[in-house]
Amino acid sequence: MKRIASTHERLAERLANILTKLNLGYQLGVVELAQEFQVSTRTIERDFDRLNSYLPLIQDENSKKYSLDPLYLGRFKLQDIQNFAQLSGISELYPSLNMSFLRGLLDERASQVFSAKGYYFENAAQFAAHFQVLAEAIQQRKQIHFTYNNRPRSVYPYRLIHYQGNWYLAATAEEELRAYRLSKIDHVTQQMATQFEHDPDILAQLEDNEGIWFGRNKQDVLVSVRPEMALYFKQRHLLPEQTIEEEDTTGALLVRCQIRHEMQLLPLVRYWIPYIKIIHPSHFQEKLEQELKLYLSAPFLG
Repeated sequence: MKRIASTHERLAERLANILTKLNLGYQLGVVELAQEFQVSTRTIERDFDRLNSYLPLIQDENSKKYSLDPLYLGRFKLQDIQNFAQLSGISELYPSLNMSFLRGLLDERASQVFSAKGYYFENAAQFAAHFQVLAEAIQQRKQIHFTYNNRPRSVYPYRLIHYQGNWYLAATAEEELRAYRLSKIDHVTQQMATQFEHDPDILAQLEDNEGIWFGRNKQDVLVSVRPEMALYFKQRHLLPEQTIEEEDTTGALLVRCQIRHEMQLLPLVRYWIPYIKIIHPSHFQEKLEQELKLYLSAPFLG
């Protein structure tokens, strides 16, 4: 019995290591892993068979290496990974254990390193090298250096955020929280100096903010919604920090929201035209109408 427990402990530890690497965007080969863990290639193949039963793995046709579906990158906490590996490791001893809940459990939990904001997921495979270095720096609280728009930057990283189709690094520079788009980041290096301490105010900003517009004061906005589309706004929050202030006898809504930047508001209002109108501040509605007039008057170049 003691030997079996030891075997399953090694299995759980190996799965935890593999899952951690997959979660950070690594492409993993069977031979390399077999050498790293000093087991046979057949053992690693069985590991991937086991993982593939519960997780969306992709195998490259040419290299035969495995990676995690980009939709799931960065969405597991370390504790989730450890729990999954432990459960997987003992599943042979408890064959009746139902593992189907794990995918939903891991999907729903937010990570201390990554968060997803918006409805679509950018293919993060192209940022695999960045993910690895940045995620380690975030977890270890290490300062990093990189070039951004061809300019050198030194920042303290806090979070990787997916927002409206793009990945961003939330980091502080000169004590101000900023967002850096990953596609514009190059030559990332980690500063192996003493760990920096997380600023509680920065952490509060990250938790409080629904987008990437940091360091700006919130602005109160009132929007009217016609009855035809009121149900959608009642079912879920379609505007940042949305609250329904009033519903009249026709079913029309007066909706309040909080924004830090007009880009959090205007694209959404454009999407819902003609069923939505900005009541306050009036300059947002005026700007929107001017842009629409220019669009309608511009010649079509087809």
